[in-house]
Order: sequence, then C-alpha cells, then structure tokens
Amino acid sequence: MPESVPVRCPACRRAHRYTAPSYPCACGAPVTPPLDPDAVPVPVGHRAWREEWVTVRCGRCGCDGEWPRPELGCPCGTVLRIPVTGPRTSAPAAPAAPPGRPAFRSVPIRTVRDAVTAAVLYLRRLGHEDIHRADRHPPAGIGLAGRGVLAQVDPSARPATLRDVECLWLTAMTESARCLYFSLAGYAEDARARADALGVPLFLLDLAGVPQPVNGPADALDALGPDGGA
Repeated sequence: MPESVPVRCPACRRAHRYTAPSYPCACGAPVTPPLDPDAVPVPVGHRAWREEWVTVRCGRCGCDGEWPRPELGCPCGTVLRIPVTGPRTSAPAAPAAPPGRPAFRSVPIRTVRDAVTAAVLYLRRLGHEDIHRADRHPPAGIGLAGRGVLAQVDPSARPATLRDVECLWLTAMTESARCLYFSLAGYAEDARARADALGVPLFLLDLAGVPQPVNGPADALDALGPDGGA
C-alpha cells in the first residue's frame, strides 16, 4: 500500500496528507519512493536536474530505478519537496506477470516535468534503464539520453518543426544512437515526412501521459520494442 505522511506547508501553515505515487519498474512491479515521516518538507526554489530524482530498489527484481522526487503543490502557491529516506527496497509485489513487456503505466501530464516523466517511463519500457538529462541542449524542449538512445521531449504549444526533427537526427548520428521524439502539440507535415524518410519515431503525448505513435517507425518500435525500429 502506498505510503502516506502528514505535511504542513511552512508558508501558509495549511495541513495536508501526502500519499507517495507508485511507478512501474521495467519488470512490471510497482515501486514507491520511501517517505521520511520525521523530516520537514522544503519549499522548491531553484531546480537542478539531479535533485529531481530519487533511487528506489524494486522488491521483485532488485533493480535500482530513478524516479521523480515526491512533491506537493499547496493551494497557496508553494511547491513542497517531500523528504525521502535513503535508497531502499520497495515493497515486494505480486508474482511476475506473463512473459513479454509490461503494460505501460502512464502519469497524467499537467506540467513539463510530467511530460518528461512520461517519456522516461516509455523509454524504460523499451529497455533503456539509464535515462538521464542529455548533455546537449536541443533547439526546442528537453533532451534525454541513455546508452544508445537519444530522445527529445517538446512540451510547447507549437507543433514540432522540420528543423527540430533534423537536429535530433543529426545529434543522434554523431553519437551513434537511435532517436525518438515526443511532442505534446504534434508535428508539422514536413516534419513528419522528414522523420519517415530518416526513420525517426515520432510520438504524441496525450494528457493521460500515454505516448501515441504517429508514424511508421514509431509504430514498429511500439509494437516490437527496441529492435523493431532497426
């Protein structure tokens, strides 16, 4: 059962009850960040990518995963970072699911951070466990990288452009990696045509946080896993 702790906002003194979210491990088991009931929540000021994640060990397969650090938004406008204990094993889950990739478990998209989390979850479902912020900044959105893969998450309200797709492909070529593009607003027609020609999988992130394939390379990758887009 997910952990729950009382939280009091230090800005307005309003009392809350926070329940830790569960995330799907690559094996399909739910993992939950370990909350520290004795620590005091801290308002979020300056954000740093490395501080946005917490390590949790899966109780079923024993793998360590990086998941979003728990946060609570108070109605007064203060965002509180909920303290967690050190990395530990998540509660054991039910027996293993049938063979094959686990079903994708989405997170509703309300913020840019949610969009990035949805992309990370999808990449992990494809077998990329070491996803982190890319060293190179893309011309639009947020870059993610892992061993042999680059991804771009575009949370803007404009469709991704031809230049966006080509820049991602060129960067992936220089690093000998495959690439994927995730967009909230879709793609311009010429961007989709160019992605088809280059073999770049394009995904549309709906507000439920489920990446929807919108071209042939994305359909192949979604259906067959990492080897399907080769």
